[in-house]
Amino acid sequence: MEMRSFIEKVEMNEHLLYEEMIEVSRLMFNETTDLQHISDFLLALSKKGETASEIAALASVMKSFSLKIDSPKGDYMDNCGTGGDNLNSFNISTTAAFVLAGEGASIAKHGNRKITSAAGSTDVLEALGIPSDINTEASMDLLVREGLTFLYAPTIHPKLKRIGFVRRQIGKATIFNLIGPLTNPVSLKSQYTGISRPGYTMEYASVLQMLGRERAIVVCGARGMDEASLAGQNEFALVDKGDLIPFTLTPEDVGLTSAPISAIRGGNAQENATIMKTVLQGERSPYFDTVIFNAGIGFFTNGMVSNIPEGIKLATDSILSGKALEKLEAVIAFTRSARKREVVQ
Repeated sequence: MEMRSFIEKVEMNEHLLYEEMIEVSRLMFNETTDLQHISDFLLALSKKGETASEIAALASVMKSFSLKIDSPKGDYMDNCGTGGDNLNSFNISTTAAFVLAGEGASIAKHGNRKITSAAGSTDVLEALGIPSDINTEASMDLLVREGLTFLYAPTIHPKLKRIGFVRRQIGKATIFNLIGPLTNPVSLKSQYTGISRPGYTMEYASVLQMLGRERAIVVCGARGMDEASLAGQNEFALVDKGDLIPFTLTPEDVGLTSAPISAIRGGNAQENATIMKTVLQGERSPYFDTVIFNAGIGFFTNGMVSNIPEGIKLATDSILSGKALEKLEAVIAFTRSARKREVVQ
């Protein structure tokens, strides 16, 4: 089938079979496919609503085209979200990654530049002094040494370049936002991820289950935030081996104070880097509470604690002991040194 046929089928509100989505995904990654056709397909799919099998098929094709990485053996976790909630929050999961690694969790965080936000994880990391363009060997060395690394999606997925252009032109969330957390080149044992789609957590959790995650949590926060939010009730789905378990939580349920979304507004990369530093330096605020909420759920996801309140306590300790900030400083030092070595070579 040609791209136009798939567009027409989706525009008629028909779901694609797994095999059909495999075919159309390969067409999207084909350099000769018309960019307008890719845009039309992504918009039609977004309007129809993506199914678990469509998401899993695209993730499978995208991983098949990705850079092959010789990742070290270990019990790794990713905590990146899908983005696309248009709520202009600061970089919560990137901040939480340092909190998690500060207490010994091994985090391989997949990320990108801004597409639907004011500052993506890569933008804010660069503002902190962590370059995105160190080679993959150095990136894996960082993972072994510090238990934390950041994988820049365009480096890992070179075929995304044309599609990235289309996504920026569209300017809103598409299936590729849903795909980001699913295409980490490091083999993940556990995963904590957020989506900006209420009522979709169980569907997305079933994709993670299909992809072999032993344990995972999917969150859709209050007001459709792609993180656990202080602004109200949060919807979750837990993947625990063969089980899919839905649950909900408010901040009050875990001993935190509610706060509106406006209390965690972010800005550009430099402004968000400043917010991150104030959180990691222990300044108490809704920014701080949002980070410990999400890092606490991360600790529960990877099994380091037996419940979320324990996870929040561990996250608080990671920050107030200085471990999370030390982790940030260690990653900055390592990546700067790696960058210098690459320049010399």
